[in-house]
Amino acid sequence: MKSLEELAKIREEAIKKVDIRREREGTRIVVGMATCGIAAGARPVLMALLEEVKVRNLKDVLVNQTGCIGVCRLEPIVEVYKPGEEKVTYVNMTPEKAKEMVAQHIVNGKVIDPYTIGAIE
Repeated sequence: MKSLEELAKIREEAIKKVDIRREREGTRIVVGMATCGIAAGARPVLMALLEEVKVRNLKDVLVNQTGCIGVCRLEPIVEVYKPGEEKVTYVNMTPEKAKEMVAQHIVNGKVIDPYTIGAIE
């Protein structure tokens, strides 16, 4: 690094890589990882999602975590954000359901209605 301009460029590139709040192309899968989610089994669900996305080599899918989603009795909760579509909220998830959700919803574009919050109400 020989100048402030180089430093500014490095900083800008680093921010682009870690800024998850910025609008991104592709699909986002968000797992509720507050205390209630973790107690209900969200960590194995998160790990199953990460593994399934990796195994399927889904480059346009970002899996991340958030805090409390607000419906503790339905944890583990997974939200799916696909560009141009409504958010889909999956509830009472398990690692097996998470893998199925990736195959059916993320890859094939078919929401698994019985796993969604709409099926509970």
